[in-house]
Amino acid sequence: MLLIDDNASVAESIALALRLGRHRIDCACGPEEALSRLAAARYDVILLDMNYAANRTDGAEGLALLARILADDRQAAVVVITAHSGVRIAVEAMRAGARDFIMKPWRNADLLARIAAAAAPRAVAVTGSVAAEPARLLGDSPAIERLRALVRRIGPTEAGVVVTGPPGSGRGLTAATLHAASPHAAMAMPVIDLRDDTAWGLLDGPASLLLRHPDRLGEVAQARLLARIPPATRCIAIADSAGGILPALARRIATVEIAVPPLAMRTGDALLLARHFARIAAVRYGRPVPRFTPAAEARILSGPWADEVRGLGAAVERAILLGEGDMIDAALLAPDPVVAVTESPAARFDLDENERAVIEAALHEHRHNVSHAAAALGLSRGALYRRMARHGL
Repeated sequence: MLLIDDNASVAESIALALRLGRHRIDCACGPEEALSRLAAARYDVILLDMNYAANRTDGAEGLALLARILADDRQAAVVVITAHSGVRIAVEAMRAGARDFIMKPWRNADLLARIAAAAAPRAVAVTGSVAAEPARLLGDSPAIERLRALVRRIGPTEAGVVVTGPPGSGRGLTAATLHAASPHAAMAMPVIDLRDDTAWGLLDGPASLLLRHPDRLGEVAQARLLARIPPATRCIAIADSAGGILPALARRIATVEIAVPPLAMRTGDALLLARHFARIAAVRYGRPVPRFTPAAEARILSGPWADEVRGLGAAVERAILLGEGDMIDAALLAPDPVVAVTESPAARFDLDENERAVIEAALHEHRHNVSHAAAALGLSRGALYRRMARHGL
């Protein structure tokens, strides 16, 4: 169970009742921590208080969080908690998709019965499904909200989607959220790195496939891929650029392009993500969940972070391992690297090796499109193919 309530005494009372009923429970004191926990674990039931800010009684915060939870997981079993004066709010929450509501003060027997009833439909829904990590896009910035809106619109369809954006920005997570929103969400989605010939055997059969790096294949390989994909299979691709996918293949696997924004375009999200990574790392290493000093918060927000969101997560994890106490300062987020001093290698004047390097660079620059690479090098396609064969490319 996940209990979302900012009132420590209420949270303690409910947690005690649930533990006596042999339920496991995690607690979150507000929306940010709740969404962080939901991104890290799956819960049978979510107990949701409707107000968090001081002197708020209109339930708007709880209704907004309810909408976000259900948008990310249509099967989420949410039971709202409200006072006797909040009947209108409870009714509105039920209309919005909550499974049930509990009035304060409650009887423990009634609380446990309502939780059991709310959990039953979800238990039936997930029976036989493939276990998977939660797929949730965290962030409050307009850029990430636009991304979530696209996922909600395109995910339930059978359209092929290519996910682009900087490496480390969350392309894999975006692909997972698309699959989680699809009719095939209960089935595993094989991840196929198309650069690995041995992985191509996974192309046959599944209802959904995640294809990595189709834009790095040459013309022949892209044509072979198009012929191999079963007609009824939905494809989600991850690519550096949609432009590297040939038109025939793009019509099949890239009907829609979804671009993941870089962290620099996600105003304010870096700090929210850093706190999320800190919670995960603290649990993993048995440390207390730390807070960031104002200097650390400024460093997180100022960026840039090598390897985008993934790099930020690695920096926070490293800071927790290296730090002491319950605070993380800016210095822990960017320790001075250890630089090994080496002698400069002697210059090489091997024409064959230099030609090979130039050809490799041209092919990489033009996504292995031989025609474009040949034009850039001032060669005919035939001449480039002969040189590629000579160098074993």
